[in-house]
Order: sequence, then C-alpha cells, then structure tokens
Amino acid sequence: MAEALSVIPASVLRNLSDKLYEKRKNAALEVEGIVKQLAAAGDHDKISALINLLTTEFTYSPQANHRKGGLIGLAAATVGLTTEAAQHLEQIVPPVLNSFSDQDSRVRYYACEALYNIAKVVRGDFIVFFNQIFDALCKLSADSDANVQSAAHLLDRLVKLSYCHIMKQDIVTESDQFSIEEFIPLLRERMNVLNPYVRQFLVGWITVLDSVPDIDMLGFLPDFLDGLFNMLSDSSHEIRQQADSALSEFLQEIKNSPSVDYGRMAEILVQRAASPDEFTRLTAITWINEFVKLGGDQLVPYYADILGAILPCISDKEEKIRVVARETNEEIRAINAEPAEGFDVGAILSIARSQLSSEWEATRIEALHWISILLNRHRAEVLCFLNDIFDTLLKALSDPSDEVVLLVLEVHACIAKDTQHFRQLVFFLVHNFRIDNSLLEKRGALIIRRLCVLLDAERVYRELSTILEGEADLDFASIMVQALNLILLASSELAELREILKQSLVNPAGKDLFVSLYTSWCHSPMAITYQHASVVIQSLVEEDINVKFLVQLDKLIRLLETPIFAYLRLQLLEPGRYTWLLKALNGLLMLLPQQSAAFKILRTRLKTVPSYSFNGDQIMGTSSGSEIGRHIPSGSQISEDGDVKQEVGKFNFGSRLQQLEQIQSQHRMHAKSRNNSTTLNSGNTKTRRSHE
Repeated sequence: MAEALSVIPASVLRNLSDKLYEKRKNAALEVEGIVKQLAAAGDHDKISALINLLTTEFTYSPQANHRKGGLIGLAAATVGLTTEAAQHLEQIVPPVLNSFSDQDSRVRYYACEALYNIAKVVRGDFIVFFNQIFDALCKLSADSDANVQSAAHLLDRLVKLSYCHIMKQDIVTESDQFSIEEFIPLLRERMNVLNPYVRQFLVGWITVLDSVPDIDMLGFLPDFLDGLFNMLSDSSHEIRQQADSALSEFLQEIKNSPSVDYGRMAEILVQRAASPDEFTRLTAITWINEFVKLGGDQLVPYYADILGAILPCISDKEEKIRVVARETNEEIRAINAEPAEGFDVGAILSIARSQLSSEWEATRIEALHWISILLNRHRAEVLCFLNDIFDTLLKALSDPSDEVVLLVLEVHACIAKDTQHFRQLVFFLVHNFRIDNSLLEKRGALIIRRLCVLLDAERVYRELSTILEGEADLDFASIMVQALNLILLASSELAELREILKQSLVNPAGKDLFVSLYTSWCHSPMAITYQHASVVIQSLVEEDINVKFLVQLDKLIRLLETPIFAYLRLQLLEPGRYTWLLKALNGLLMLLPQQSAAFKILRTRLKTVPSYSFNGDQIMGTSSGSEIGRHIPSGSQISEDGDVKQEVGKFNFGSRLQQLEQIQSQHRMHAKSRNNSTTLNSGNTKTRRSHE
C-alpha cells in the first residue's frame, strides 16, 4: 500500500473518488501516465501495488464514487501498460467483473466501459476470462437500466467485432486458452432463459461461434438444440427469425457432415414435434424428415419415438405439417429394419396401440397400418405382445369410422391365421357383442361380413355356432342368431355359404354345415328348412308368439322380397314340388296380425302362386329333402318315403325338432322367470309407496 501511495499523488487519489465525472476522468489520465512511466522502467512490482490499491481501496469500497473511480483507474492502468498488460490481467479483470453485479446501475455502467477499454488493449490475451465475461454479459443484456444494456451491447459487439471481417479472427479464437468444452455447459444453462434480450444475446453468440472454422459447434448442437427450438415460439418476431436462421444453418451443416449424433437430437425433436406452437411443430417435423433420410442405422433404435411424434402430426390442422409427416411416415415404413439392428417391435407396437385412441381418424388409420405391417414383417414378435394390444383392437371395432373398423378387422384376420388366435378372436368378438348391444346393432353386420371375407365364411359361422351353442344368456343368443341369420340370408359376401346350405341333402359338406349350425340356430326358429319350418311353425305355443317373435317374422317376410330370395319365389311356381315351402309360408301368414304390413306383403305374394290342388296324402309323400331351399340336382331320385337317393343319408329331423323344442322351452322358462321377477319388483314398489 505504502509503495503505491509513494507513486500516486494524494490529489489524484482524491479526484478518483470525486462525485464529478470530469475529475475522476482527469485522475484516471494521471494514473495512465504513472503506469506508463513504471512500465517503461520495468518496475512491475510498483505497478502491481498500484493496481492492488485501486482494487482494495476503490473498486471494493462501500462508497459508490470510490467504486466508479477504481473502475476507471483500472482501465487507465491497462491502457498505460499497453503490450505488457497481459501479465497483470489476473489483478485487473476480476474486480471489474465483480462490479457487473453492483447494486448501483452507474457502477455497472462504468464496469462495462472499463472492460471495453481493457478488451481493446489486451485483445487475445483477454480470452482467458471468456466464460466469466460471457456470463456477465448475458446477465447485463437483460439489465433493468437502459444505459447499462447499451454499454453491455457495445462491449458484446467489440468481442465479436473481428467476425465481421472475413480475413480476421475474433478475440475468442486469438488464444488457445479458450475451451469450447468448458463454454458449452455455460451456454446450455442459459438457453432456457425467457428474457428476450438474453435470447438475442445467446443466438448471436451461437451464430458467431458457429462461423469460426476451428470451433465445432455442430458437435455440441444437442446441448443447446432444445433451447433454439424453444425460441421459435418467442413473442418477438425478431427472435423467432434469428432462431430459425440459426437452425436452418445447422440443418444445412448436418446434411453436409459425415458424422452427426442423430440419436440425442432425435429425442429433442420428438418432444418439440408435440409443441402447441405451429411453427415449432413444422420445424421439428422437417428436421425429423431429414434425419430419417440421413440418419440410417443410427436412428433405428429411435423409430418408436419418432413414430410417436409423426402419427399425431399426420392429422395436424396445418397442411404443411401433415404433408411432411406423411412423407416421413412413408420413409420409415419403407425401411425394413430387423430387431437385431435395434428395431424395437414392442415399442413401435405400443406407440401404434396408443394412437388408436387418437381423436383423429387419419392418425388411427396410420396406426393400424403400422400394426398390419409389423404383423406381416415380424409376426412372431408381434404375437408375443398380443395380450397388450388385443383389448385395444377389440375396442377399435366400435370406432365411428367404417374405414378404421375395416382396417381393424384386417388386423384381426391377420392375427387369426392361427387356429388358437382365430378362436380367441371369435370368442372375444361374441363377448363384446354380449356386453355392448349397440356394437352388434350398429356394426355387427359389417364386422361379420368382413371377417367372412377375410377368414372364410364357413369357418367363421361354424365357430360362432359352437360358441353360441353353450351361451348362457338366452336373450343374447337369440338376438345374435337372428343377426347372423339375417347376414347369412342377405349378404352377397355369404352367397357361397348359402349355396352350400342349399345342397344340404345331396352334399356331405352341406349336411355337415347344417348340422353344425342347427343347435345354435335353434335359439331363433326362423332359420329352418321348409318341411322342418312347417313343423316348427305348428309346434309354436302361445308363449312363443310375442312381440319379439313378430318383429323377427316381419323382418323375414320383407327379406323374402329381396333379390337374394328370387330363387325361393321362383320355387312357388311349382307348388306341387315345393308344397312344404308353400305350407310353411301359409303357416307364417296365419301367425301374422291381419292388419300388419308383413301380412299384406306375404298374402299378396301367395296370391301369385299358381292354382294347384293337393291333399294331406300328397304332402306326406313329398320329399323333405327336395325342400331344403334348393333345386334338386339332376339325377337325384325321390323314393316313396320322400328320401333323396344319395350317399349322404337322411337327416333325423325328429331329433332336430326335439333339440329345437328343448332350447325353445328354455327360452320360455327364462321369459316367465323374467316376467315374474318384473311383477314382483313392481309389487314391492307399490307396497313401499303405500307404506310411504
């Protein structure tokens, strides 16, 4: 201290702490001259003592004017040292940096001014303090005082100045003491600051550093990429433009770079693709699109995450996003990667399953396409996860979109190629119909018809019949059989199955199918052969002819007028040959209320039957086999007792009728039990009301 006081006049020290700027400035010029003389004499000990005095007695003083004088004095000392200033920077710079956080805005302003003058003198040697200066400038860029902000911006521009000159290097690169590895954590820490001034400061530095050939900012891009994307949704148009410009430059560098860490960046892009900001989503999905094209094997382990980002964007409200998302989806779908390469079938399947719950139809459709692709390419792996997706696929059968339902059925059909999974599918399908009546009512026909096309109609109907045969819920069984029978009779997809059933008595396959369906079909008396139908009609008792039965009957009569039953109506032209058909139709007519539309339709049809006289004996001698609902093949012979002379043998319609009666008896008992329960509950309700 004494050594410093011996070289600085007391008047200079007084003026350094004066409240007037001019006096402090003049005192600083005096300090500059003194330091020049000491430097020329090579007396660095006194110079060090002088700097120490300015630091301890002035810059760290509790008095604001002292701190201002100390800052201007340190800058003056640096100017006086000129080329020899580097060896004293460890003394000069720290107290200046400390003043950046001073409570007095004027002190912070003078700190910026002092460091500006110091930087002009020391140039590249200044870089040893780069991280601390960067951190200080980052804070000052958002300073509450406009003058301090302005001074900080001037200092910032000085540090970047040389980047404006093509043939010159910036201060940052003039020394090998700068470490990008140490700088990046500091940058990453600041990237999520929301202040617009700080954001501009950061984007500016990222752009500057990226322009330096010797600094590999691309290699560190994953460390601050998320922060840049965060700026794309800034309220300031200027910041959005700066961030977009920086990102565009980096994307171009990625295209030209042989080595890029796609994986880490893909994780960031996936998150940003779900941003509520439209521009951010578009930029993220564009980057993902480029990554899929460029990334190759690196991106295979990230396909599930990428798909999770793409599928929602396929339904984005913005057309540009939808177009890029669809293109990216096609790119991924075209890559046939294997699990050994990191392709995670389970993860992708999980993403596709989750997207089946999307509110957007296009996304649900693409999710189903992915499940279908995985089944075709990696069937064994997909079946390992079947329990995880099966319930979701079944629920998708209730989707409001017909296209989605049809795709779901294709997926189900693909799974059901194996017998085990086929039975599981049909069982769960019946279960869903049972617990969701609206599904059967609204989508039952579509589902059954499509499955019959995809999985073979006979196979589907046989399995359904087996399940319904043991169905405990009799009401459901009856409704289900009615639905299946209507589909069988009216759907073009089941024409071949109808032909097989028409040949029931002359074809082993037809007979076997008829027998297979019969037990379950007993839940609905409408699905019977001509002679058997006539007998069934006459066996009906009072309890059978209820509203539900009449509704079924009405549907049947209307169905008989459709083109599919043209063959049956033509059989009425031969009443002698198809007497059981005629008798069955007349029996139905007798069951219908005379004022009903169905009665009038059927009566009108029967009036067109050619006049033909027959008696009971003729009826008894008519072939039951000839009236299963088909034409007798040429060459078939009818015996005296009415059997078709084929190797097939006879149907035992007596036992079938007994079977029908047993099941219908169960239905009647169930109905009575239900009615009694309703009556009892009604009576209890009235009793409670009377007590009340």
